[in-house]
Amino acid sequence: MSLRSRTAGAVLALAVPFALAAVPAGAAPVPDPDPFVWTDLTPTYTATADYQYEPFAVTDGYARPPADACDKDAQNNKGSAGYHYVRTAGVGSLDPAEPAGLLYETDADGGRALAGAEWIVRAGSGTAAPTLFGQPFEGPTTVPGVTGPVYTLRAWIWKDNPSGLFAQWNPTVTCP
Repeated sequence: MSLRSRTAGAVLALAVPFALAAVPAGAAPVPDPDPFVWTDLTPTYTATADYQYEPFAVTDGYARPPADACDKDAQNNKGSAGYHYVRTAGVGSLDPAEPAGLLYETDADGGRALAGAEWIVRAGSGTAAPTLFGQPFEGPTTVPGVTGPVYTLRAWIWKDNPSGLFAQWNPTVTCP
């Protein structure tokens, strides 16, 4: 058995139960586009692990949004994105280890819990949406704390999302 086969088996053994745990009873799971995407997201996990403690994100340049800046899908009620913590220097980065944004939700103690990572790229006239992890970015849209229209890609790596790993909104994230 090759190293790649063993690695793929290990990734699938870990990813499949994790992905299925988020699916409500009776609902069909939203498949991820490629099982190897979990391997591709390893640098993101590593780079954002310390930010589970929110003050570390702020210390590293991610701007804390106002308390009332929780982003939710008011048009279609598909869920929320939570609070966008944006590091302006990272806007435009397509590096998996350098997301420009972090997505937090309010936890049970009134603090902030890390839910996902977000890549943000400015949308200019005639600019096509980029792709990362085989996923096209959403938009153009707006992100609190970023001036002008942008394309975004969200990865819900710290909180399960029954709508999919790269879905724009997470129905399990709520805004107070």
